[in-house]
Amino acid sequence: MKDTDNGDGILTLKSFMKKKLFTAIIILGISISYAAHAQTNPKSTIFPTGTTLFGDIPYANDTLKKHLLDIYLPPVKKASYPLIIWIHGGAWMLNDKYADMGYMTQTLKAFADSGYAVASIDYRYSTTAVFPAQIRDCNQAIEFLYDNADKYSLDKNRIALIGFSAGGHLASLLTLSNNNNVKAFYPDKQKPKFKIKLCLDFYGPSDFTTLKGNDSPDPKSPITLLLGATVANRPDLAKTASPVTYIDKNDPPFLIVQGEKDESVNPAQSVSLSARLKQAGVQNELIIVPGAPHYGVMFDAEYIRKSIFSYLNAYMQ
Repeated sequence: MKDTDNGDGILTLKSFMKKKLFTAIIILGISISYAAHAQTNPKSTIFPTGTTLFGDIPYANDTLKKHLLDIYLPPVKKASYPLIIWIHGGAWMLNDKYADMGYMTQTLKAFADSGYAVASIDYRYSTTAVFPAQIRDCNQAIEFLYDNADKYSLDKNRIALIGFSAGGHLASLLTLSNNNNVKAFYPDKQKPKFKIKLCLDFYGPSDFTTLKGNDSPDPKSPITLLLGATVANRPDLAKTASPVTYIDKNDPPFLIVQGEKDESVNPAQSVSLSARLKQAGVQNELIIVPGAPHYGVMFDAEYIRKSIFSYLNAYMQ
């Protein structure tokens, strides 16, 4: 007879209480884990009550702080959630996976309320690793999410990207190069398995070769630091790093949002991207936000959110 039953396969009171205690300890441990993540995550309160947070997940089999990501699952439990991947801005050398969330609170809440998971990823700064390190990191993070979709209740066949400024550049570059097999963009030189259904590009530069100021380059400019060389000295590398280089008819839809008064990324960059996508037959919409600077709460407006969800509803189903 087992010491856990009374000879008839029925749990004794003592063994039953042991199991209950063990279960309670497990549940408490999970609760403490989530609470700890919430306390160290400065943006967790943006999301609705009941959101499940998996914080600081390493995606590259190393201990680099810039190789971490966070996953936010909606309060309403499902077998799997369509995934929106958040790529932060900061001139490729500033900020972290929490950046840009502070002025996009209503949009983030709407994602969760509509049943979308959000994964926010970090990537290496240009001051520690020059291009293409950043796009490699983004590809590796998304491949990790694809490979671990079942573990985190993600729908690996419904992935959209959203990026801001430098993050908009990386989101666009990754989306447009996804079907081009650019081996330099992948950590193991192998084309990733995932596909991008939609790109939401907020004021990301699209063509480094046409940026104003290339004729008198600043050696400390964000793009020079990103490339490890001036555009004038390495036009080939500037072209490789430009999203427009990879546009073709097989690319997924784009929603492009740009501030009219952007002092960092000339609106002409977004206008050109939209025009080239249209010329290639790629569905896209360009929203120029009147009077808007490079970033801020003006981009969290309801009419922009309606366009976002129009695209999500059309292309993420």
